[in-house]
Formats: sequence, structure tokens, C-alpha cells
Amino acid sequence: MILNNALLIRRVKSLMPSDLRTHAIVLRRTNYGESDRILNLLAPEGKIAVLARGVRKAKSRLAGGIELFSMADVVIHQGRANLGTLTSAKMLRFYGGILTDVSRLELAGTLLKRLDRVAEQVPSPEHFTILQQALSALDQGLANDLVSTWFTLNLARANGEETNLLRDTTGVELNPSLTYRWDSIESALCPDLQGRVGAKEIKLARFLSSNPLVWATKIENLPAILPPVYEITKILDKS
Repeated sequence: MILNNALLIRRVKSLMPSDLRTHAIVLRRTNYGESDRILNLLAPEGKIAVLARGVRKAKSRLAGGIELFSMADVVIHQGRANLGTLTSAKMLRFYGGILTDVSRLELAGTLLKRLDRVAEQVPSPEHFTILQQALSALDQGLANDLVSTWFTLNLARANGEETNLLRDTTGVELNPSLTYRWDSIESALCPDLQGRVGAKEIKLARFLSSNPLVWATKIENLPAILPPVYEITKILDKS
């Protein structure tokens, strides 16, 4: 009888709602009812939809922790439905520098929208780290083109669509003595005497694809070699 009771207790506990405490970044906020909001959060565990009750009220304890362009320590009560309930939110970092420049603000908003869509389609544990690094870089004033290039290359890698930086459109290994242009149909570099992508640009793209964003600031002559790589990632964004 004691054994049966123990088994029953374990089964009941497995069916009970649980609380998740994690770090999260708000991807999207939607007003709901008179004072609530539905939030799409990005956490190390993936994208999570939650209901923040009463968050639009003046005295809400949750409001300060779920600002856009911030990272918070949150507690989510997970019921049986797909929508959890936000029970606690404490801001850990506010990327306020983003708000000081219109172009930075626009890019940051674009990154949130892209991850809101992509995290739904192709969940990856790397999404949170990628977004966190990108927002931090924009907050610190790193060049928008650099942040956008790094973000696109790493998001593709995290989604299993790593950019081909090893072989050209014919399958031949890239030659450091040649120049290339990006072929959007073949999704690879094509040899071109007038191409803007050479050994330095290929090396930069490989570096950005496999290293933290902040390390890129140590690269010599970065403003000169970044533009061709940035142009490639703009094409990738549209594909």
C-alpha cells in the first residue's frame, strides 16, 4: 500500500503545473484585455509565449522587468495550456544605448522580428545567445553593418543553413588568389575578375561565423573589408 501511494504521488506531481525560472528577452508585446499583455519571450530554453496579468496597470510589479531591448530574470508558471503565466520579472540589463540612435533602434527592432519568426519555425538553443550579443553590441555602439552581418551569418549557422565559405559554385575549394562574387541562385561564391570578395573578405566571413561578435572589433582595417561581406548577408536576408 505504501508503495502504491508513493507511485501515485509521483504521478500526480508529474501532472501538476511547474514554474520555470530563466533569463528572457521580449520579442513582442501584444495588449490583451483591459490591463494584460501577451508576450513572446526568447529564453535559452527557446521561444515562450506568456500572459502578463495586469502589467499595464500603473502599480504593476511586472512592468519594469519586461521592457523592450532588455534582459530579465523571469519566473513563468506553466500550466497545461501552451500559454504560460508570468509571475515575476526582474530586469537584469537594459540596452538603453539602442534608443539613442534611430538607425540602431530600427535594426534592433528588425532583429527581434526576425527571431520571433525564426524561433517559431526552427528552434535552436543558440538563438538567445545570438540575440543577446547583437543587442549588447548595438547598445555599445558597434557599427550597424557589423552587427547585422554577424547576426545573419550566425543565425543561418544556428538554423543549420551555414553559409558556404569553403567552395565555389563549381565545387572547387576557394582560392585565396582569386576574387569572387556571390551567386544567390547557387548560394555560393562564383569566380569573377571584377568580384569584390577576396581572401581577406572570406577570412572575415569565416571569423564572424565562428566567434563572439565583440572579437570583431580587434580586426585591423575592418571598415574596408566588411562592406562586401555585408552585401552578401543582405542578399541572404532576402532569400
